[in-house]
Amino acid sequence: MKILFMGTPDFAAVALSAICDAGENVIGVITLPDRPVGRGYKLTPSAVKVCALERNIPVYQPTTLKGEEFAALLDSIAPELIIVAAYGKILPKNVLDYPKYGCINIHGSLLPEYRGAAPMQRAIIDGKPFTGITTMMMDVGLDTGDILLTERVDILPEDNFETIHDKMAAVGGSLMLKTIDAIRAGTLVRIPQDTTGIEPTYAAKIEKAECLINFALDANTIHNKIRGLSPFPLSYARMPDGKMLKFVASRVAPSGEPTEIGKVVSADRSIIIACGEDGQDRIEITRVLPEGKGRMDAADFLRGRKLVLGDILS
Repeated sequence: MKILFMGTPDFAAVALSAICDAGENVIGVITLPDRPVGRGYKLTPSAVKVCALERNIPVYQPTTLKGEEFAALLDSIAPELIIVAAYGKILPKNVLDYPKYGCINIHGSLLPEYRGAAPMQRAIIDGKPFTGITTMMMDVGLDTGDILLTERVDILPEDNFETIHDKMAAVGGSLMLKTIDAIRAGTLVRIPQDTTGIEPTYAAKIEKAECLINFALDANTIHNKIRGLSPFPLSYARMPDGKMLKFVASRVAPSGEPTEIGKVVSADRSIIIACGEDGQDRIEITRVLPEGKGRMDAADFLRGRKLVLGDILS
């Protein structure tokens, strides 16, 4: 079976590696163009491109999937199956209709929950106890195609976006191999997404504005947001001097007496902040990223006396 793989970040590279290591015939890879990274804006290839080049797989980086140029490229590759994992562009109908076995997406949720761009982060932010991977037959809708296979992934209390991402990436690769095996055996069953009595949820892209912590929320909600946005893009608050303090890790601390929300009530080996509607909840920040600095334990940050007992974070 001739497979064309379309993907860009680490999540997709893990799946590509698994498919290649299983001996599947990946005849080409399509990924987004190299992008400038860092202060020097050095053009940097995607994780999928690096993975493909290491395996001597031809790499294509079109700026658009529309028009005659890409149609000609598709004809020259002539894939029987297209596998998509976090590619970053919407596939037009002529591409979806091209391969014999269709276009199959590896999606980071148990559909129809969390359709869209940020399913893993949103599941953690929402405090879900589990999520999962779906392999899905792609159509012109946004993650609305028929479900093929699914596998649950538990979200443990200590998990953040990084740990869940890594678990999900591994499951994505193995589940895609099972999907390919089922195609080859003729046993694959397409299951239309059943939304009867269920409101499909949309996992919108994480915007910078929503990374700001609202200390009027309860400690559990704040903790889930911090871990759902860690290690990237990170939640944050403003210190009294106006500088940004990003939160890398946290935990829920025992509640205390009502006080002003956002107030630092302990600044010893960690930063404990009053939160909740009445200021009785407590969120403990254990690791931070100060503006202009590197990541550090909260205790090391506090030694610089940039934040002291009684300060208000906003």
